[in-house]
Amino acid sequence: MTVTEHFKMIFKVFRDVDPVFTSGILTVVLLSCALFGIQTFFSLTQGAFSVGASVFLNGHLHRLFIYPFYHRTFLQLILNIGALVFLSGSLEKGVGTVRFLFLFLLLSSFTGLFYSFLDLLQDESIQGHTEGLVPVTLACVALTTMHTKMTKGFLCGVSFPTMALPWVFLIITTALIPHCVLPCNVIAVLIGWLYGKGWFSLLDMSETRAGLLEKMMPFRLLRSIRGVTFVPASTEERRKTLLPQINPTPGSYPVQAYAPLSSINSANSTAMMYEGWPQSTGAISSPTPPLNLHGHATAHGFGLSHGHSCNHGHSHG
Repeated sequence: MTVTEHFKMIFKVFRDVDPVFTSGILTVVLLSCALFGIQTFFSLTQGAFSVGASVFLNGHLHRLFIYPFYHRTFLQLILNIGALVFLSGSLEKGVGTVRFLFLFLLLSSFTGLFYSFLDLLQDESIQGHTEGLVPVTLACVALTTMHTKMTKGFLCGVSFPTMALPWVFLIITTALIPHCVLPCNVIAVLIGWLYGKGWFSLLDMSETRAGLLEKMMPFRLLRSIRGVTFVPASTEERRKTLLPQINPTPGSYPVQAYAPLSSINSANSTAMMYEGWPQSTGAISSPTPPLNLHGHATAHGFGLSHGHSCNHGHSHG
């Protein structure tokens, strides 16, 4: 299978999982595919951009920013992209494309940094490298659960507490996706929670700053891509983009049919048909007025069947 066929399969999976393309997710997917293509074309050694103890031992600090885009096999790439699209799309729609990309780099770099330090403290026989989009995806899920108002979430018909969802996805992704390292995924969830609690508030990007960056390159280029939704940083603009106002054309909605006025004034009480619906003129011609404060009906407006009520009302006069 050629590289072009690989890319076509990736975009088909991406479209099936999330038909609404967002610029941030698409950018991450393209970078991952590009790096996988470079790795395949130049036959790079396995683990060339993975993170672990080598980050400190060999001074490979650049891996902290590259490892989420690096995947060893095509199957790993497909599964990581599926996890990213399925679990992290809501974060971009909640904060905007610019802030999502910033959070992506921030969470992934801190996760890789802490895991590399932990791997450095371990014995050489149990040291292991990790890579891929799963760690930062779990960090995004943990961050989302810290800001949601929902107390419970549903997965395959089973109800879970919202705060437990990151751990549920951690177990699923670690078990199903190859080359996933459990300690790194645990660190990613903790990093997402710490960011949600405000421990990294000094590094956070404001909405105003993100709005200014949107007008610069390369974000202006992302805005111009057709078929892809660029999520603005402004809350008001984001609401207009994701929840566009619906202006229905006149006559597009059904309206209730009413009987013509001539049938209402008819004295005949037999049932009539109007546009296929039975209409009773007797019930229409004798509406019951509301009661007054003393519990008696008013002296006018009654039909023939309530004549004694009219007489009773006049007897007090």
